[in-house]
Amino acid sequence: MKILFIEIDTEKTWAVASVGPAYIASYIRYYGHEADFLRVLPDQQIDDIICNIKKQSPDIIGFSLTTRQWKRADYIAKEIQKNINIPIIAGGLHPTFEPKLTIESECFDYVCIGEGEYAVCELLSCLEKEEKISSMQIPNIWIKGGDRPKIRPPIKTLDSIPFMARDFLDEKYGVIHINTQRGCPFPCTFCAAGAMRDLYKNETYIRRRTVNNVLEELCQIREKQSLNYVIFLDDTFTVNKEWVSEFCQFYGKEIGIGFSINARIETVTVDMIDKLAKAGCKHIVYGVESGSMKIRKNVLNRPVENKRFKDVFKWTKNANILVTANYMIGLPEETPDDIEQTIALNEELSPDDFGYFVFYPYPGTRLFHICQTQGLLPEDYLSLPANNRQSILNLKYLNNDDIERYYNIFTKMRERSYMSKYGKDFNKEDKLLISKSFKESADQG
Repeated sequence: MKILFIEIDTEKTWAVASVGPAYIASYIRYYGHEADFLRVLPDQQIDDIICNIKKQSPDIIGFSLTTRQWKRADYIAKEIQKNINIPIIAGGLHPTFEPKLTIESECFDYVCIGEGEYAVCELLSCLEKEEKISSMQIPNIWIKGGDRPKIRPPIKTLDSIPFMARDFLDEKYGVIHINTQRGCPFPCTFCAAGAMRDLYKNETYIRRRTVNNVLEELCQIREKQSLNYVIFLDDTFTVNKEWVSEFCQFYGKEIGIGFSINARIETVTVDMIDKLAKAGCKHIVYGVESGSMKIRKNVLNRPVENKRFKDVFKWTKNANILVTANYMIGLPEETPDDIEQTIALNEELSPDDFGYFVFYPYPGTRLFHICQTQGLLPEDYLSLPANNRQSILNLKYLNNDDIERYYNIFTKMRERSYMSKYGKDFNKEDKLLISKSFKESADQG
């Protein structure tokens, strides 16, 4: 059986495609099935998409979807069904947390809830044997017309999974993307990692590959292609001090190239940051979210003092590691004063760069349910834009004009920060081009 995974770009083409299909492709290939990949560009016309699918001659089509991709994917899947008689399966975060709405869409025959390696492989084997799928009960696979399936336990040992299919990732210039773990132990209300843990109703969803397994994958990549930089995609790379210490000890010796991570300030120490720097860490992204302790504690379930952020940012800079901060605006209970506190904290932290996002309540997260129960979420939320520059919520203390104004303030702040650090040698034309690029990036969210 051959499955064709379709990657949906929305406003822009992303640097790397979804890693979920890359893992599934590698797994099902091991068991004798075929897997291929088709990227759908933002401005690509449906006739061109249909033509490219027909050229691949798949037996089934797969979509891995976030909520941001849902509207366009639903349209494309409907058009595929009109033109090609082929089953379609949807998986990923959005179908996992909105499975009923997904399976009720006229274009999806199957929905994969949760991890997909075992489930998709079993489905393909059943289709290959021409078994009557409607009577099958495949854990994690919701079949159109059937009942919601049981959820199989998560894969126990991540080392047992074949390495990602690199032909799915669209990587360039030797920049490689790696996952070392699945799950996150922290209870942030806005994050899908906590929602996944809730789905499995236990702590076993949080698993990590061994350091040896991670290094083996990197060594294999280096043998086959250029390896110039590594981006670790884990939500919190620094969650386990012993693992990080072992990683730093061997990565520097065996790989020895620069890398980036995501970290939480609660999990790092001066000693850990020093070890990361010596191992080759060049960049750390920290989620700050808000400068308001009230918002962090009462809304986001992140009760961290501002002093801790200041200390960790200082340690990171002192280790000559670039630091990026991420912020959100448009949160429930947030006021203009709370956003002003975020702006003030950013000035104190003075990161090398920062990201800023208008909050969107993703299905499955605890904050989504809070927005729903408090009447902040419109009933037609799935028909509204799911991006990081507009709010869909009926907020108490902020309106759309407020959010647009602050979003523009953050855009100007980011441009001003960049120009103060790097712009002294730019001419007028260069400065205009850079200003345009910041605006375009902000417009895309």
